[in-house]
Amino acid sequence: MAKLAPPTTRTWTDVKQPRKVVISEGLWLRCPACEQMVYRKSMEANLHCCPECQHHFRIGAVERVRQLCDPGTFEAMFTNLRPNDPLKFKDLKSYHERVIAEQIKSGVTDACQAGVGFIKGRQAMLAVLDLNFMMGSMGSVVGEIITRAIEAAQERDLPLIVVSCSGGARMQESGLSLMQMAKTSAALGRFDRAGGLFISVLTDPTTGGVTASFAMLGDIIIAEPKALIGFAGPRVIQNTIRQELPEGFQRSEYLQETGFVDRVVSRHQLRSELARVIDYAGK
Repeated sequence: MAKLAPPTTRTWTDVKQPRKVVISEGLWLRCPACEQMVYRKSMEANLHCCPECQHHFRIGAVERVRQLCDPGTFEAMFTNLRPNDPLKFKDLKSYHERVIAEQIKSGVTDACQAGVGFIKGRQAMLAVLDLNFMMGSMGSVVGEIITRAIEAAQERDLPLIVVSCSGGARMQESGLSLMQMAKTSAALGRFDRAGGLFISVLTDPTTGGVTASFAMLGDIIIAEPKALIGFAGPRVIQNTIRQELPEGFQRSEYLQETGFVDRVVSRHQLRSELARVIDYAGK
């Protein structure tokens, strides 16, 4: 009888391993509108719009300023303002801890940036809300920055442009957040009586207390395509009135048809449109 050979000892390194294909995370993403896979760099080069269907992705304040202002012309203002926690609010964690976490995640101190810049050679005061910080919610710092931007535009006789994108008032600041609605609206009233030009740009989403205050008080109101704009969400309204809502309800195109929005302008044309309005108003 033939003797069996002793089993050979094989290590893991002796087994030929399949070649690994490394794919960097985040190179591709699925467009929520057309559901096509989109190369991220192509989307970013297209002003953060889908190359297939032109769906407008949400962007932060830093990117918005970069898109709107002439290169190297934006001078940030009011950067020393920081959120406070006078109510010592706490839900799953304290408001103080939540603010610090949001600052680390977003790289900004609060949900608004403001300053002076040039848009196709036209100088303007620009304030931009930032969805990357607590969904662009309006707290005391946001209200103060918007108010100071309005007052600075009046002092310098500059057109004022505010780009809104917000989930509404910041619940952690309770009544202090709601007071910002009155404060910003009063500042805009003074700005209007002084003959100032206020261009309000609404992006996706513009809701809650922001919509109920400065966002809808523009001399000219421009919206990005298919932006969600309203005080309460459509589901809340539908459940309240128990009626079917019209198709496209609270989207910018529907609001233009009903007179709440003056123009719907794509991101690619926004700089030119802002410059055109400033020239038309003699500012």
